[in-house]
Amino acid sequence: MAHMIEEAKSGRASCRTCKKPIAKGELRLGEEVANAFAAGETTYQWHHLPCAAKKKPIALEEALKGTTLTVPDRAQLETDIAANKKGQKPSSFPYAERAKTSRSTCLQCSESIEKGTLRIAVEREVDTGAFVTTGAGYLHGACAPEWIEENAPDLAKDGDIMAAVAKNSTGLEPGDVEALKIELGA
Repeated sequence: MAHMIEEAKSGRASCRTCKKPIAKGELRLGEEVANAFAAGETTYQWHHLPCAAKKKPIALEEALKGTTLTVPDRAQLETDIAANKKGQKPSSFPYAERAKTSRSTCLQCSESIEKGTLRIAVEREVDTGAFVTTGAGYLHGACAPEWIEENAPDLAKDGDIMAAVAKNSTGLEPGDVEALKIELGA
């Protein structure tokens, strides 16, 4: 299963973005998400296509590539996707971004990550006291290979951390990609 576009089978589903009903027969985006009630299973969250172009551009872009349906106003949707894609935070780890503040600390060296510098986000467990959940942890580019080898060996097994980071990073400029390659030693 993956993100998909289909005609609504009934008028019962509501758009997860605007909360309005999706009419029967109207095209909708099915965003594949983990099922909170069954470990290892997935389910779909539904969105109107124009809403998805604004709030879920990466998922909609993926679904548009895989659909065989005729999508009305496809050119407008693609324009909206391009305009909103850079602002969407990636949903898959690891990814790279510019630090928005100086509040994050590197998981490997425990030093502050300065505002505006490149950092790599990885998934980590967070103990809240009442339960354990997952969330983003951040690394300096130079610290990432060592931390990933120790803490995420499945990611390091293929040896190309940069490929995984580049695949999940949407808001990087071409110069950022080159700087990240240097930091990672790729």
